[in-house]
Amino acid sequence: MNTYFSGHRTRLAWLAAATLLSSLAAAPASSQEAAAAGMEMINPAEVKWGDAPPSLPKGAKLAVLYGDPGKDGPFVIRLKTPAGYKVAPHWHTQAENLTVISGTLYLGAGDKMDMGHAHGLKAGGFHYLPAKAHHYAFSKTETVVQIHGSGPLDINYLNPKDDPSGK
Repeated sequence: MNTYFSGHRTRLAWLAAATLLSSLAAAPASSQEAAAAGMEMINPAEVKWGDAPPSLPKGAKLAVLYGDPGKDGPFVIRLKTPAGYKVAPHWHTQAENLTVISGTLYLGAGDKMDMGHAHGLKAGGFHYLPAKAHHYAFSKTETVVQIHGSGPLDINYLNPKDDPSGK
């Protein structure tokens, strides 16, 4: 009888050890799943481009990478402009962070577009724009920029005639 209990204890010990090991192995998986909740990972080939909203001149493409730029909260978008693209002087209600992904984006401050005084930002360049700062932008070649900030993102043209949406 002693042998029965001894063998039974050995099996119980192995079962307990196997259960402990499997629960320890599962812990990193569930902690990894918890850590990944809410993450976004997008490779360039997966970026979904669509036409930019009517508040921007025709020809640009836009991709939303994170959030909803039309609502309160954080967002990340990319804007692809064709060569010769221009955005007339305007301002935004919220601050904006812009990084040039490819090409060169020319930015200028003020109420009138003065292409001779714009600053060219090349790929990798960064621009922080405080809320309500008057500025304009243009590209000479196809350019892609990434913009992030807190929404809602809006565009208020200084001259209502410059608003392509016809509000």
